[in-house]
Amino acid sequence: MSIEQNRAMLTGKIWQAVAQSGVDLSAVPRDQQEKLVGTIADGVLVAVNELLDAIGAPQHAAGAAAATGDQGEQVLWEGRPFLSLVERYTITTERVRISKGMLSKDNEDVELIRLQDIDYTQRMTERMFNIGDITLRSADPSNPEVILRNVGDPAQVHEIIRRAWLDARKRHGVQFREQM
Repeated sequence: MSIEQNRAMLTGKIWQAVAQSGVDLSAVPRDQQEKLVGTIADGVLVAVNELLDAIGAPQHAAGAAAATGDQGEQVLWEGRPFLSLVERYTITTERVRISKGMLSKDNEDVELIRLQDIDYTQRMTERMFNIGDITLRSADPSNPEVILRNVGDPAQVHEIIRRAWLDARKRHGVQFREQM
């Protein structure tokens, strides 16, 4: 479910709870009521996301480098999509790993040296929560485009991937040439 859909559903539930509470809000102008309900919905979404962070906290702090055991590969960042319990992203010095599933796991790796382009986007609602989507385009024939959805602080994560990508290319002696 998208952020907009989650927010709309939560806003509807808040309006329903207000109606069932019997509290008289007729003295409060309608635009102020809508602003209040919207602010409550945004606060609840952020609080739920923080609770999910606490429940499924990554093994390593974000930004910390920790060895993964694969020839000195280092974890540069770990995170998950906003309001998700079943998806997790890990950026290392060699790859971007997307893990999906709660009971069974589906892992997909995008090797940094195979990346061709990285972009990120933020819709208006996503900007309110400082989340966004990061699109990775690679030379991988099985999955040439991967989207990391609803990533917190997408500008910072984009920069982590970009620097890791450039470092991996240097380390492996890969040169980039554009055809004109």
